Amino acid sequence: MMTIQNRYQGCLLGLAVGDALGTTVEFKAPGTFSPMTTIVGGGPFRLDKGQWTDDTSMALCLAESLVQCGKFNALDQMERYGRWWQEGYLSSNGRCFDIGGTVSGALRRFARTCNPFAGSVDPHTAGNGSLMRLAPIPLFFASDPEEAIRMSAESSKTTHGAETCLDACRYFGGLIVGALQGHAKEQLLAADFTPAAGIWQRQPLCDKIQEIACGSFKQKEPPEIIGSGYVVESLEAALWAFCKSETFAEGCLLAVNLGNDADTTGAIFGQLAGAYYGIAAIPDEWGACLARLDLITSMADDLLAARV
Repeated sequence: MMTIQNRYQGCLLGLAVGDALGTTVEFKAPGTFSPMTTIVGGGPFRLDKGQWTDDTSMALCLAESLVQCGKFNALDQMERYGRWWQEGYLSSNGRCFDIGGTVSGALRRFARTCNPFAGSVDPHTAGNGSLMRLAPIPLFFASDPEEAIRMSAESSKTTHGAETCLDACRYFGGLIVGALQGHAKEQLLAADFTPAAGIWQRQPLCDKIQEIACGSFKQKEPPEIIGSGYVVESLEAALWAFCKSETFAEGCLLAVNLGNDADTTGAIFGQLAGAYYGIAAIPDEWGACLARLDLITSMADDLLAARV
C-alpha cells in the first residue's frame, strides 16, 4: 500500500520533473520539434539537464512559507517571490531567468502598495502562473479538503486574481487532495469531483472551469487540446494527459510534447500525477538528474509534517 509520504514526495517532485522535462521545448509550436523522450535540458534558457524554471521556484517559495510560518501568510509568500525575482532565491541555478508578465506586474504592485493580494482581476491576465505552483497548498491543508480548496484560490490572488485562475486553482486543489486520499483515476476525473461534498453547489465554479470539471478534456484531442499559457487551456491539457495515460512517464511526455508552454503543462500534470502514482512511479533517471532533488523531497516531507 502506498504511503502518504510517497504521495507527498511524488506531488512536489512530479511538479519539478514536469517542469524540467518541458523546458526543452518551451515556446515551440507543436509538430515543430522531435518529441521529447527524457530530460535533456537546453531550451530557450539553455539550462543544464535537470534544471527547472519559475514553476518550481515559486512552488518552493510557497512551500517554505507555509512550513516556516505554520500557516497561510500572503505577505510572507510575496516577499519570498520577490527574493526569487530579485536574487534568484530558490532557483535551480541561482538566478531568476524566467518570470511571467502577470507575476512581475503583481510583484511591482506589491512593492508599491505592500498589499500582498496584488493579482490583477482582468480576465486578460488569466495565465497559468498560480496553477503551476499550487501543490504546496493542498499538501499543507489536505486534512481539511474544504479549506484546501478555499486556500487554493487565496494563493492565486497574490499574483493572479482573475476568476478563471481562482476557480482553476480551487478545482485542481481539490483534485490533488483527492489523489492524496487515494481515489481511483475514474473517480478523480468523474464529473464535478470534489473531496469536499457539496462545495460546487454552495460555491459554483465559473463556466469555463465547470466545463473542464464536467470532462471537456475527454472529448478532445490535439489540436483542440492546447498547452498554452492561458489557465483554462493549460488545465485542460494537463488533465487530458492524465486521462489518456497509464503511467507518470507516459502522461508527462504527452503533456510536454504539446509544446508552447510545455514546462508549465508538465508541471501541472506532474502535481496531480505525482500525488496519484507516488514518487516511485517517477522514472529514476528523471528524478536522479533533477537540480536540488534533496531540497524538493525534504520540502515535501516538511509539508507533510506541518499539515494542518
